[in-house]
Amino acid sequence: MKKYLSISFYKILFALSLIGSNASAQTDTTSRLIRLNQIGFYPGAIKKAIVLSDRGSDFFIQTLQKQTVFTGKLKPSLKPNFAGHIVQLADFSTFGKPGRYILYVPFAGYSYPFEVKASVHKAVAAAAIKAYYFMRSGTPLPEKYAGKWHRASGHPDTVVLIHPSAESEGRKAGSIISSPRGWYDAGDYNKYIVNSGITTSTLLSLFEDFPAYMKTVKLNIPESSNKIPDVLDEVLWNLRWMLTMQDPADGGVYHKLTNAAFDKFEMPDKDTSPRYVVQKVTAATLDFAAVMAQASRIFKQYPNELPGLADSCINAAQKAWGWAGKNPMVTYRQDEMNKKFEPKITTGGYGDNNFTDEFIWAASELAVSTGEVDYLKNIDLLPDGRMPVPTWSQVRLLGYYTLIKNDITAKTVPALPEIRKRLINTADDMVNGVDSNAYQTVMTKSARHFGWGSTSEAANEGVLLIQAYKLSNDKKYLDYALANLDYLLGRNGTGYSFVTGYGTKTPMHPHHRPSATDAIVDPIPGLLVGGSNPGMQDGVKVPSKVPDEAYIDDEHAYAANEIAINWNAPLAYLANALEALQHKLASQTTR
Repeated sequence: MKKYLSISFYKILFALSLIGSNASAQTDTTSRLIRLNQIGFYPGAIKKAIVLSDRGSDFFIQTLQKQTVFTGKLKPSLKPNFAGHIVQLADFSTFGKPGRYILYVPFAGYSYPFEVKASVHKAVAAAAIKAYYFMRSGTPLPEKYAGKWHRASGHPDTVVLIHPSAESEGRKAGSIISSPRGWYDAGDYNKYIVNSGITTSTLLSLFEDFPAYMKTVKLNIPESSNKIPDVLDEVLWNLRWMLTMQDPADGGVYHKLTNAAFDKFEMPDKDTSPRYVVQKVTAATLDFAAVMAQASRIFKQYPNELPGLADSCINAAQKAWGWAGKNPMVTYRQDEMNKKFEPKITTGGYGDNNFTDEFIWAASELAVSTGEVDYLKNIDLLPDGRMPVPTWSQVRLLGYYTLIKNDITAKTVPALPEIRKRLINTADDMVNGVDSNAYQTVMTKSARHFGWGSTSEAANEGVLLIQAYKLSNDKKYLDYALANLDYLLGRNGTGYSFVTGYGTKTPMHPHHRPSATDAIVDPIPGLLVGGSNPGMQDGVKVPSKVPDEAYIDDEHAYAANEIAINWNAPLAYLANALEALQHKLASQTTR
C-alpha cells in the first residue's frame, strides 16, 4: 500500500479510527480518553496516566486477560488543560510487578497496553540512534541491517560543485570537491552543518556522559562488529562528512551541501540533481569547531582503531576557530545571496544573526579538549541572565554542559559557579508547579512550548534535567525528565506516541521522503516527528487549535509531522540516559 494519501482521504481514515474496534485496546473507542506512556514504566519509578474527564472513580490495572492486579482512585487535576477542561490523574507508582498490562476506567474504557519492567525503554532508546543509519547518505542500506526498509544508495556526493557564493582563491565557482557520507537532515535529502553540529554533539555527549552503558548498546549496523561502540560508529558517518566541509586553505566551513531546490518526493537514488556547497559562514564554522574539539577528546580513546582521527579533529577545530576569529559576523542570508548568484538556492536556510552562543560553545569545547583556557579569555560566558534550552540556533548550553562536567575549576573559569547555580535554578523553574498542570510534565506547563518541532523542546528539557541531576544528585530531576519521556511516548494532548514504530498509536505518515515513497506501509522506525504546532506554516489544517492538540499525521504537514536529525538527538540522549540511570529510578520512593 502506498502511503501517499490525500488530506481528504486521511480525514476519512481519521474518522473511521474513532469508531473502529479490536482486541488490542487501540480499537476501543474510549481508549482515546486515557493517555499514558505506550511503551511502559520502570518497576520502581513514578507511573501516571491521564483520563480526559472531570468525572472521578476507581481505576484498575489489569493483565491483558482482564484480571485486576491494582486498584486506585482518580484524582482531579489542580488546573485545567489547554482546552480548559479538568482531567483526572491515575497514579499507580506503587505498583511495580513486571508484566504487560492495561489501565481500565469504568466510564472511559481501556488504555493502550504497556509494560512494567526493567530496561523498559531499551528498544526505543536504541531505535532513536538506529534512525540515523536510515538517514545515511551515499551508501546502500542492505536488508541485513535495514530490514524491510532496505534501499539503494543515493547522493554519493563525490562530485559536488562549488557554488559561486562559496568561491575562494583555490576553489573557483564550478570546481568540484568530494563530500560523501553524512546524514540526510530531515524530510529532505540535503546536509546542513549547523543542524549537524548540535545533533552530532548531542550524540557525542550521550557517550561522554554514559560511556559504560553506551558500550552495551548494539544497533545492528555494518560497523557493529568492530571495537568501537555503535553510537560512535554512527557519529563517525556524519563526522567524516563534516570534515570534508572545511576549506583546507583557510579553515572556513561551508554552510550546507544541497540541491538548488528541495527534491521531489522520491527515493534518494532517483535524484540526480547537481549538488553544491554554499557559502562559508561564522555559525557553521564555529559549530564545526565545537564538534571537532569534542570529538577529538572522545576518539582519543581509540588510537588503534582510529589512528590519527583525534589529531585531525582538533587541528580542524583550531583552524576553524582561527577563521571565525577573523570573520566573526558572516551571516547566511539566503534571499540576499540569491540576488547575487546563480543558481538560486531555496532549501533550508538555518540562518542566524547572533553568534554569541556559538563562540561560547566552541571556546568551551576547545578549552576542555586542549587544556588551554585562553580560548575563554575574551568570551563573555554570561552575556545575559537566560539559560535557553538548546536548539540549532541557540547552543550556549552545550558549552555550559561541557564546562560543568569536565575538570574545570572556578580558578580557571571564574564564571563556573554562577553557571552551575543558574543551571540548577533553571531546572527548578522547570519543575516548579508541574504537579498542578493537567498532564504533569514540564512540557505542558506553558502553551509557548508548542511550535515547530515541539517534541524536541520536550526532549531537550529532559536533557537539561538529566544535567541537573548529574550536577546535584537530586532524583526529582530524574522524575521530571522521565515525565517528559512519558509525554513523547503518549501522555500528551494528542494521544500519539510521537516516535514512529514505538507504541500503539504512532505516526504512520511522517513528512519524510523515504518513508513516503518506499512502498512500505510502516514508516522507518525510531523517528521523532515534530509534534503539536498550531502555527500550520505548511497550510495543512490541524484538527484542533488547542496548542498541545494541534497535530495531524499527514506527510504534507511538515510543520507538525516532519522528522529531523536535531530532534532525534535529544530523544536518543534522554531515553538512553534514563536507561543508564534506571537503577536510580528503581530505588526512588513515590512523591
